[in-house]
Amino acid sequence: MIGHGFMGAAHSQAWRTAPRVFALPSAVEMSAIVGRNEAAVAGAAAAWGWREAASDWREVIARDDIDVVDIVTPGHSHAEIAIAALQAGKHVLCEKPLANTVAEAERMAEAARSAAERRIVAMLGFTYRRVPALSLARDLIAAGRIGRIQQVRAAYRQDWLVDPRAPLSWRLEKDKAGAGALGDIGGHAVDLVQFLTGQRIERVTGVLDTIVTERPVETERVGIAGVGGDEMGPVTVDDVAMFTARLESGALAGFEATRFATGRKNALSVELSGDRGAIAFDLEDLNVLWVYDRDAPATEQGFTRVVVTEPGHPYLEGWWPAGHMLGYEHAFSHQVKDLVEGIASGTTPAPSFDEGLHVQRVLAAVEESASAEARWVAVSAGTAGERVSR
Repeated sequence: MIGHGFMGAAHSQAWRTAPRVFALPSAVEMSAIVGRNEAAVAGAAAAWGWREAASDWREVIARDDIDVVDIVTPGHSHAEIAIAALQAGKHVLCEKPLANTVAEAERMAEAARSAAERRIVAMLGFTYRRVPALSLARDLIAAGRIGRIQQVRAAYRQDWLVDPRAPLSWRLEKDKAGAGALGDIGGHAVDLVQFLTGQRIERVTGVLDTIVTERPVETERVGIAGVGGDEMGPVTVDDVAMFTARLESGALAGFEATRFATGRKNALSVELSGDRGAIAFDLEDLNVLWVYDRDAPATEQGFTRVVVTEPGHPYLEGWWPAGHMLGYEHAFSHQVKDLVEGIASGTTPAPSFDEGLHVQRVLAAVEESASAEARWVAVSAGTAGERVSR
């Protein structure tokens, strides 16, 4: 695994847990974790169960005993690492976003297509697809349970930047993060809507806003460890993104991505309205799916609360008895399960790098629209490989 921190912890938990919960077709060995700070990465290796720590990712991916490279670094480094790993014959799991620019994403997708000819797998980590309630929602929609989709509403709302004294992190710098709320959490909403509907976004119109334009520089950046300073740095990404999209069918979808929704901690919500019913979900209640059936008798209609913990629900066969809830970290274990099974079978589990490329094109189109007074912008059609996997 290259990188550590928040996503490193989540992915490490998954690599430790998935082989103990699911009957995977291959054994998993957590060989090496890589980071630039030798002391920090050594601590991560000890805490999370990696056999060794290293500081040079190029040396690690060249090793014969490494089969899979898991990338959890900031987005600006994804292209270089992923392409090198694929060319070295390693299977790759890359945390979202695929890249910071469309050009980088195109090179990554091209490398993944070339690697696939050698049965090398490249998978993108849009992990929320593997929340059991959302996998169930996808299955119900694909089965026609809500009929023709007429409208979609999706939002990802957090509040961790409401305080103007929150420090300037790499997520607030465009050269490292690529985008702000739009790319960091808005990308999740875009992928989720395309995953659930089986349709790509074709056109967008939107606006972006930066509410706090400068923030305190973190003390370690200015070499005054443990001492607060007055140095301020510019925020070069958006704090809020709002946009409207047209799906392939012509249905409208409304999106909101914000880190200024006071009181909302991790509220990824989606509601899909069809001519036969509707489905609604909120990540802050992630074991529950709300289903509305217009074909039910008028005296019985209303949203039904479905607790998605039954053995027959997606991924639940490996976990606890019905009613014993799952949490945020479980979706990462499901991601490992699907990746290892894909490697064993020689098939690429979704989402592919091509699908990640299309998400990147959607985000770029939103940025273009916002810079042009919210005019409608067409999303590049891309290739057949970018079709949505269901």
